[in-house]
Amino acid sequence: MIEFDKVSFEYESGAPVIKDLSFRIEDGESVGLIGANGAGKSTIMKLLLGLVQGEGKILVDDIEVNKDNLGKIRKKLGFVLQNSDNQMFMPTVYEDMMFGPLNYMVSREDADKKVNEVLDRLGLQHLKNKYNHKISGGEKRMAAIATVLAMEPEAVLMDEPTSALDPYNRRVVINTIKELEQTKIITSHDLDMIMDTCERVILISGGAIVADGRAEDILSDKELLEAHHMELPLSLSREK
Repeated sequence: MIEFDKVSFEYESGAPVIKDLSFRIEDGESVGLIGANGAGKSTIMKLLLGLVQGEGKILVDDIEVNKDNLGKIRKKLGFVLQNSDNQMFMPTVYEDMMFGPLNYMVSREDADKKVNEVLDRLGLQHLKNKYNHKISGGEKRMAAIATVLAMEPEAVLMDEPTSALDPYNRRVVINTIKELEQTKIITSHDLDMIMDTCERVILISGGAIVADGRAEDILSDKELLEAHHMELPLSLSREK
C-alpha cells in the first residue's frame, strides 16, 4: 500500500532530517510513528503527501509520489491535521464535509448521501448544521475526521489526533480511530493512545528507523524508549 525506498530529505540549512529511510505499510495496517520532537515524524507525513520532495522513492498503491501524480495520491490519502482550525474552513460542518467530494466532481446528491452516512456512522448528526466556530475542540476534532472520511480515502494520516483534548473527548476520538477500516498512520506523543489504536509502531530517531515491530513490544521497552527521549505509556509505568 505505502512504501518508502531509501528516502532522504534535508531542509535548506543542509542538515539531513530523514536519512535513507525504507519501510512498507500494508493495506489495512494501523501504524504509529513515534519519536521525540525533531525526530522527523512530521517530515515523513509531508513527504508522503508530496508537500516536500526528497531523494529516493515513495509509492502509494504502486503510484510514485511526485508532482505529476499528486492528484491521484491525495485522493488515496486523507490527512487529519493536529490543529482542526487549519482544516475546518467553511462556515458549517456540513459545508466542510461537502467541499471535498464536490471538488472531486461527485454529484451533490451522492456527496450528500456520503456525508450523511459518515455522520451516522460516527454519531455526529447533531453537528451537521453547527457553525465550526461554535463547537468545542473535541467536536471539531471529530468533525475534522468526518470531513476526511467523506472523501473516502484508502488511508488516513493523523497528526497528534488527541492533543489538547479533555479525557472524555480523547476517549471518543480513540474509539473512532479504532473503528476505522482504512489503513492508518498516526504520529503522536500520546503513547497510550498509540497502544490503543495501533498494531505496529515505527520508532524514529534522528531521521532514521531505530525500531519497527509490534506496538506492545516497542512501547513496553523502557530502555529503548528512554534512550530516544521518551517514557513508557502511563498505563505501563503504573504497572511497573
